[in-house]
Amino acid sequence: MSKKIFVTQPTLAPLGEVTELLKGVWETGIMTHNGPLVQRLEKEVKDKLGVKNIVSCVNGTIAIQMAIRALELKGEIITTPFTFIATSNAILWENCTPVFVDIDPETFNIDPSKIEEKITYHTVGIMPVHVFGNACDIEAIDMIAKKHNLKVIYDAAHAMCVNYKGRSIFDYGDISTTSFHATKLFGTAEGGAIFTTNDEIDKKLRRIRFFGFENHSYIVEDGTNGKMTEVHAAVGLANLKYLDAAAADRKKKYFYYKENLSSIPGVSFQKINDGACNYSYFPIVFKTEEDCLKVISALNAENIYPRRYFYPSINTFNKLFPYVNMPISENIASRILCLPLYYTLEIGDIDNIINIIQKTLKG
Repeated sequence: MSKKIFVTQPTLAPLGEVTELLKGVWETGIMTHNGPLVQRLEKEVKDKLGVKNIVSCVNGTIAIQMAIRALELKGEIITTPFTFIATSNAILWENCTPVFVDIDPETFNIDPSKIEEKITYHTVGIMPVHVFGNACDIEAIDMIAKKHNLKVIYDAAHAMCVNYKGRSIFDYGDISTTSFHATKLFGTAEGGAIFTTNDEIDKKLRRIRFFGFENHSYIVEDGTNGKMTEVHAAVGLANLKYLDAAAADRKKKYFYYKENLSSIPGVSFQKINDGACNYSYFPIVFKTEEDCLKVISALNAENIYPRRYFYPSINTFNKLFPYVNMPISENIASRILCLPLYYTLEIGDIDNIINIIQKTLKG
């Protein structure tokens, strides 16, 4: 049986580098509560990205919930149906209502030209997603938010290392959140972070992360337990040294895929926003859903397991919200497939994937 190739794998530092960091954790017995490794990780990520503030947390979903709570949003939050369910889950868990706006058919991000028609008296914020690490139309979203006095929280779960017009993409919006899940470009196994240029919001987020305490004495916020552990911080600190190499590797393989698949009829790709992307995913869009399913079947037969990110379109989950037609998102979701892309994936494996796609579509 041939080896199994999944859509992604974590980029991991050598185990010895992680265990060396963990020795200090075992010596001190400090496992959590904003320990020294968490503080060090925050500083090193902040310095590397050039951001003003960072609050690490337990995962990217809690990061969004903490952001909503820090901005005290209660009401409708406009967002995209083309994302992972966590985006809408977080909105619902904070007792807000997700309101979907359809996507741009080329960038796959929320279409700013359709946002204003969904704004009501109950609208309190906009939560766009930088889909597959591809920057949204930030200026257009910012203009709409200012015009209607709305807060903007960017779900930047995929967007580690993305720069937009000379700044980290995490600097935009009132708050940006990201994920450090194992499958992301940078991982701490599980983890996430929240970014803001507002120092008061940063302080508030830190209180919310620790049950709402002020100086471990008085509860001044409606908080939660969002703390990252020292074990996860150790994994992150070890992995951080390999982030540049991992990012460069994914970009190289992204363009290798694109160059070799571009000549196939009936295949298209995400439009990148002026290079403001980290190329950490390789989505491909087929002419029909039938073609997509045929390719999946052919790849699975060779122990290759791509993923239909993001299928189905979130607006169709009628167990969670009333159905609202989102024709572009639903159409793209039915035909899109993310191909395997990760640090240890060999070029020979990519060649095999390309050949299977070519043969399947020609057949």
